[in-house]
Amino acid sequence: MSAATVTDPYYSRVSENWESILRQDPVVWGDDSGPLSSSEIDAYRQDGFLFFPGLISDDEVETLLKAAKSLAAEWPSDRSGLVREPDSDVVRSIFRLHRLSAQFAGFFADPRLAGRAKQLLGSDVCIHQSRINYKPALDGKEFFWHSDFETWHVEDGMPRMRAVSVSVFLTASHEFNGPLMVIQGSHETYIRCAGETPARHYEKSLRRQDHGVPSREALDRLIRNCGDITAPKGRAGSVLFFDCNLMHGSGGNLSPYPRTNLFAVYNSVENPLAAPFCSRPPRPEFLAEREVVPIG
Repeated sequence: MSAATVTDPYYSRVSENWESILRQDPVVWGDDSGPLSSSEIDAYRQDGFLFFPGLISDDEVETLLKAAKSLAAEWPSDRSGLVREPDSDVVRSIFRLHRLSAQFAGFFADPRLAGRAKQLLGSDVCIHQSRINYKPALDGKEFFWHSDFETWHVEDGMPRMRAVSVSVFLTASHEFNGPLMVIQGSHETYIRCAGETPARHYEKSLRRQDHGVPSREALDRLIRNCGDITAPKGRAGSVLFFDCNLMHGSGGNLSPYPRTNLFAVYNSVENPLAAPFCSRPPRPEFLAEREVVPIG
């Protein structure tokens, strides 16, 4: 074990065996001053997520969905940031929306999103990553179980668990179209994954992730020790806030109904990216913004 590993509480992918440790950081860094009530703060601290049905109006959703469809249809072939489904040309995700479009940048700075993130993180926030996940009807493939923080720490250099992810439903999410599933309470446990990070891992992992994912045994332990699997479902305009270390994933979409969502990661401005905690160069900036630009 290297000296760097000894001083890093969240090291991962350094052994052929997985491990689990207790979280070393607060879940909520702020206080009760902000748009979230004290009971909502307590629920987030305990469960690792908050769900707000219908937080965004129908008119806003319609405008955002139209823009999302246009991006996928008109994406230049020489521009990075578009990822296709494994084994097909169907669009899976488009990244760095906050830099591509003033419309999306303005939306991510909206107090309904950024205000709640600031309250949870106890500081001003910046965008670590933003994207559209399309999950198209019949073609949308699964996202295997994972903790986002494990990847952001190892491959991007995010030092601490001081980030919150926000998923904005642009279409209804229900049991038939591959809804996001979370393991309630799993944010309190950090899984050190087995194996080593391959070179240019992101080129494959964005389509199908094989490294930085928990083993079957790790998942079994999380479910036994933490809580049940739940899938926050609701109509278009609903918004899910979840901790960066919450274990989550989704199945494939075998239904005729797409599941499209906007996704933004709010990182504390006091948690800037360092060098990756692995022996690889940083991932491209369309996946991890390295410049701290406060928003909201």
